[in-house]
Amino acid sequence: MADLDKIMHGIGPRLRGLRTERGTTLEELAARTDISVSTLSRLETGQRKPTLEMLLSLSAHYHVPLDDLVGTPEPEDPRIRLQPRRISGGRTVWPLSNNTEGVQAWKIELPPAGRPHKLHTHDGHEWFYVLTGTVRLILGEQDLELQAGEAVEFDTRVPHWFGAAGHESAVILSLFGRHGERVHVRD
Repeated sequence: MADLDKIMHGIGPRLRGLRTERGTTLEELAARTDISVSTLSRLETGQRKPTLEMLLSLSAHYHVPLDDLVGTPEPEDPRIRLQPRRISGGRTVWPLSNNTEGVQAWKIELPPAGRPHKLHTHDGHEWFYVLTGTVRLILGEQDLELQAGEAVEFDTRVPHWFGAAGHESAVILSLFGRHGERVHVRD
């Protein structure tokens, strides 16, 4: 609601600015828009909230889009600013989402094998897709090799480890939910 209040408080000054910029009096504007002088004055001072009909009439009179008249805020930039960082074991990770809660998306480069295969567990659910290289996943009693184009999904409470298989690095896309959220693909 704070954004709506901010938008509503900005309409009056914009209306007054348009009118004075064009050298129009309240009386002239009232005659051209069928909105009374007192109503226009109260709109400009913020003592009255405009109706859609009033805004449409003023927008048409001034030949400005309704969004400009109302001062609709620009949408936030949806791009994720990728800042890679190195984590344990020489892995490089790029965040692909701004979420700090819920499901998080990551691009992860796994360095060539050489790291000990220490299994670990934690709350959560993970899905990853192999972009390049070969990934070794030890999941409980299973020992799997995943090639580029393969995906896996698992409960992270099961003892697991994954890394690049062999002497080449591998790159994966990972979706991880700390609270055990599963990945659901929507049609």
